[in-house]
Amino acid sequence: MKKWQLAGVLLSLLLGGCAKVPGAAISTVGERKVEYVLAGQGAPVVVFENGLGATLDWWAKVWPEVVVQTQSLAYNRAGYGHSEPPPQPRDGAHVVEELRALLRARQVTPPYVLVGHSLGGLYMQLFARKYPNEVAALVLVDSTHPDQVKGAGNPDSWPTWLKVAFRLATSDTAKQELAALDATGDVVSSLQVDPSVPVFVLSALRAAGAPSTLADDADKKRADLARLYPGSIQVWVDSGHGIPLEKPEAVVQAIQEAVRAARAALSLHPAQ
Repeated sequence: MKKWQLAGVLLSLLLGGCAKVPGAAISTVGERKVEYVLAGQGAPVVVFENGLGATLDWWAKVWPEVVVQTQSLAYNRAGYGHSEPPPQPRDGAHVVEELRALLRARQVTPPYVLVGHSLGGLYMQLFARKYPNEVAALVLVDSTHPDQVKGAGNPDSWPTWLKVAFRLATSDTAKQELAALDATGDVVSSLQVDPSVPVFVLSALRAAGAPSTLADDADKKRADLARLYPGSIQVWVDSGHGIPLEKPEAVVQAIQEAVRAARAALSLHPAQ
């Protein structure tokens, strides 16, 4: 039973729903083609980052409610969907710079409300800590912890069946991202948190499955994430890891609150 429940966590990372985010386009950014969707009007712009193994369609149930409120952008990282893989390593530093290049190319101006699920949440944490002046708010959807693969979470300590499942079910790009996850987390931890950036943390109540060393470690890190952001708002969602697919209304509500907070701040401190 434990195996199947933990397998469900892995599969939720890798499998999206049937729904699609409409209006996908392909743009050349630098020398690489990038698949993205940009829709809606208003500021701040909401920018979505997908989890490990996931495409922009993971946001299909969230997207319609958000684009009626403000301009929004979702995209596929290098090596996902129709986005071409680059020669650069698949660590968070390169992912963040590639996203910023896309935003500049599409003339999408900051500050942004950054929304990241799973590994995408770790990338958005890096974005927010490295470029706080470009960030209006941060929404972490069952985000990867900077120390996720330390201790019991180290992939070397995973059960053999889980290692095999991951190896068989994931792309080369996803494998490279996992390999770089610890280094990315270390960079995130080395950077300070800007207390002026509102942070909303959505945490899954049913992600870990049956008790195990790996599941217990993941739940501890899930609970610890809000501690890294003093003043953050943490909401425990009755969902598995795939909150955008299972409980999209929770994601929509958090984004709406983040947008309201960002607009209030912008009205008090308009750009000069």
